Amino acid sequence: MPAGGSWPPPPIPGLSPQPTPHALSPQMLLLLFLAVSSLGSCSAGSPVPVPENDLVGIVGGHNAPQGKWPWQVSLRIYSYHWASWVHICGGSLIHPQWVLTAAHCIYRKDTDPSTYRIHAGDVYLYGGRGLLNVSRIIVHPNYVTAGLGADVALLQLAKPVICAADIRTVKLSPVLLELTPRDKCWVTGWGAIEMFESLPPPYRLQQVSVQVLENAVCDQQYRKASGLTGDRQLILDDMLCAGSEGRDSCYGDSGGPLVCRVQGSWRLVGVVSWGYGCALRDFPGVYARVQTYVPWILKQVGELP
Repeated sequence: MPAGGSWPPPPIPGLSPQPTPHALSPQMLLLLFLAVSSLGSCSAGSPVPVPENDLVGIVGGHNAPQGKWPWQVSLRIYSYHWASWVHICGGSLIHPQWVLTAAHCIYRKDTDPSTYRIHAGDVYLYGGRGLLNVSRIIVHPNYVTAGLGADVALLQLAKPVICAADIRTVKLSPVLLELTPRDKCWVTGWGAIEMFESLPPPYRLQQVSVQVLENAVCDQQYRKASGLTGDRQLILDDMLCAGSEGRDSCYGDSGGPLVCRVQGSWRLVGVVSWGYGCALRDFPGVYARVQTYVPWILKQVGELP
């Protein structure tokens, strides 16, 4: 990390009152210059195979082939330091005109949508594709901070994307879906590849397979590893845990997709939300549980003209 950097170390041991969202702060930008069914008409099909020997990663992952995760987008803000639009978070295209991301990626609920841009359709973060304008931002009304849940937000694009091989929507998790550790799940993003190591050029999208944990197990692990006492539940019902030591999402992956293969198709089950450090033992990544928010998402998207 460059001298004078302000990337906060993970709050371990002993959990601090606030968890660590996996978004990039403005200071960290210097490190990275870098439902029920498909809502849209351009949902994605099966992924292409992944070379298993390509070991660079999200944390412990691989380079993602072009077009494998065509719903993945990058959320950008303008950096006067770099005089360009820079990545702060991930997101998922759930409709040709709507992106689902994390609420904590939006600095204020009344933020001007014109201060954000969306990059889609390219595994290279700064691959030269034109950026998409955002016309509307809807942060979940119950959101306060990532550790208290409701960490979801919707961004409406000024114009619908034209779906193609590299740009497609992802299906939402069914409301009644019951995930188990046997389900095959992946998380993707352009975030850090270690707790204090940003993704190096050429800033290619990373992917890693992760195992889902039951909430009760995840909550117990967090409590035991941190020595936390009391009855306060850390992993709420609208959250989902996935990952293990050496395999996890990290800073800069916030808002991005956790997808699982369910009944033959990819389903968006989680939104990267928070965690203590990255890929540490007994501290899995914590995600907003998409199925909890399918009714809310459909209500907002249904307002399209």
